[in-house]
Amino acid sequence: MKTMFKKRWYLFVPLILLAFVGFGFITMWLWNWLMPALFHLPEITFWQTVGLMLLARFIFGGFGGHRRGGGHYHCRKNMHKKWENMTPEEREKFKEHLQMHHAPWNSRFHEKSGGMEC
Repeated sequence: MKTMFKKRWYLFVPLILLAFVGFGFITMWLWNWLMPALFHLPEITFWQTVGLMLLARFIFGGFGGHRRGGGHYHCRKNMHKKWENMTPEEREKFKEHLQMHHAPWNSRFHEKSGGMEC
C-alpha cells in the first residue's frame, strides 16, 4: 500500500483540493442559510468562508498533529500500568520526586491522583 501511494501521490492532490472546496461550499451554504436568519449577520463569500475556517482552526484546533490512542487517557492508562508494577518503596520515592519537582499549586492534584502523570 505504501509503495502504491508513493508512486501515485499526485492522484490524491485533486481529491484533497476537491474535498477542501466542497467543505468550503457546504460551510458557506450553512452559514448563509442559518446566520442571517438567526443572528442577523451578513451573508459571506467562499473566500470569507475559507478564511473563517482557517481562523477557527487556528484558534480552536491549532495546526499541530493530534495524538492517537485517546490523548491523555492513553497516557494515564500507561502510567497506571507503571504504578501497578512499582513496589511500595518505588511509589514513595516517585511521590517524593513529584513533590520536590512540581509547583506548589500542582501538589494537591498529585496527592489526589496518587502522583500519576505523563
